[in-house]
Amino acid sequence: MFSLFGLINFLLLYSGGEKGGLLDVNPGLIFWTIVTFLILLLILKKTAWQPILQALKEREDNIRSSLEKAEKARKEAEEILEQNKKNLAEAEEQVRKIINEGREYANKLRTEIISKANEEAQKMLEAAKQEIESKKQEALGELKEIVADLSIQAAEKILQETLDREKHKKLVEKLIQNLPKG
Repeated sequence: MFSLFGLINFLLLYSGGEKGGLLDVNPGLIFWTIVTFLILLLILKKTAWQPILQALKEREDNIRSSLEKAEKARKEAEEILEQNKKNLAEAEEQVRKIINEGREYANKLRTEIISKANEEAQKMLEAAKQEIESKKQEALGELKEIVADLSIQAAEKILQETLDREKHKKLVEKLIQNLPKG
């Protein structure tokens, strides 16, 4: 189709037989050039203009749609990022809370263990003191008996008297009880 118009233009240009240079104005040539251009424009409008405009519109719509999708994806990514930051902050806060609770529990447990250990140690100390006191009293009782027996034996030998052993033992025990305690 384009070669047909080119051929028409060629024929029109060289068919006039006019003599002149390239810069000469030829009204016939201008007229036919304009007519040829308008005919070409009408043919293009009927056959090619709509498909070209349609393709451009589709491309424009495609680009606009892609830009909208990209903007939407960017906003979604920002929202997800913000949500992730929020979730991370919440997780860090929960971790801090759990750590603090663990420390508090450990301190409480340590205090309880120390307290129980001190109580046990105090009980053991008291039991040991009581046992020592009991053994001391037992030893003192045995010592008093031994001293009383020895005193009786010594007194019998010294006095060479025949006192009743039971009376003499009571006398010695009475003397021992009057001795200072210590």
